[in-house]
Amino acid sequence: MTAQPDRVDELLDAWRAELPDVLYPTSELTKRVLVLAAALDEATRRELPALGITVAEFDVLVSLRRAGAPYRMKPNQLARGLLLSSGGTSNVTNHLVANGLVVREADPDDGRSTWVRLTPDGVALAERAVSASSAAHAAVFANVPGDVVEVATGALRAVCAGAASTSPPQPAPARNARNRRAG
Repeated sequence: MTAQPDRVDELLDAWRAELPDVLYPTSELTKRVLVLAAALDEATRRELPALGITVAEFDVLVSLRRAGAPYRMKPNQLARGLLLSSGGTSNVTNHLVANGLVVREADPDDGRSTWVRLTPDGVALAERAVSASSAAHAAVFANVPGDVVEVATGALRAVCAGAASTSPPQPAPARNARNRRAG
């Protein structure tokens, strides 16, 4: 049984016709992973307005909830885990504090440091948010047979393990205006 051509097939066919050298054996997998990631991201984003939170707030709340009781992390841990700047993390945290969803607590072991901890309302909202996101993700896969999901999960686990074992190329050093020469 052959699947009907879809938008990824159309995209790849166009590249095969126009510039076939840009396609690699991994090109179809890459495009399909990106399409699926976008669908899952959109499914989560659709749930957030009803919960009254932004994507960044969702990320902070669920990170703190996932940390386990007492549902707290250092701001720099949050920033690293969420790939936010320290300023961005601080802005999101300020908003969550103002809404009574997190509190900042002094670290008794380090007077220069603080913890960000979920309040009981924050725990409840984080749990509702995770449930809503999980249900939205399940809806994305609603028409996919369970055995296909299981096989795809195993295959992607192997792909991720193999991809993680290679080091990504390092970007070239940034050049600032002082390093540029007039040409």
